[in-house]
Amino acid sequence: MLFLFHGYGSNEEDLFSFAPELPEILCVISARAPIPLPPFGNAWYAINFEASHGRWSDVEQAVRSRELILKFIDEACETYGLDTTNINLLGFSQGTVLSYSIALSYPEKIKNLIALSGYIDQNLLIDQYQQKDHSTLQIYASHGQLDQVIPPEWAYMSQDLLSQLNIQVTFEEYPVGHGVAPQNFHSFKKWLEERLD
Repeated sequence: MLFLFHGYGSNEEDLFSFAPELPEILCVISARAPIPLPPFGNAWYAINFEASHGRWSDVEQAVRSRELILKFIDEACETYGLDTTNINLLGFSQGTVLSYSIALSYPEKIKNLIALSGYIDQNLLIDQYQQKDHSTLQIYASHGQLDQVIPPEWAYMSQDLLSQLNIQVTFEEYPVGHGVAPQNFHSFKKWLEERLD
């Protein structure tokens, strides 16, 4: 089971382009974020990009989206008779922020996480998430060294937090901006293949 969560201003078709190249054993479901951004995009929560006011995210919207995704995962597993012990997440940018919030808040539900060009927003984690058992969660994270949307430093800080939780992490950097290089795709695909039952 692999759930895909796109970035701000995109839609479910974006990451679904990965699907034909992924292992056939996977049931791949790509979700669309709930907040429309005309003309054709969507967002999981609002972001203010204006430098004069400082960048901020709408935490309440993000938490609502986190819970909406959890409900969506449960409903999809029930509808399609899927293995709830083998749920994998793949996020890009804003989709990664939410995927981290789910995996770290509810590690009992998630097996593997592929976190592309994102970071951990601790405001989106449930209270006392540190007390949970994260020992079975595995994470592949990657970031562009030239990313001007989400600074690489944010990804580095996220790696520090993951190591504090003793989570097995593979972290890679690529000489690109805010995107996924072809070698990045092949790397996380290989990583995932090695962890599928």
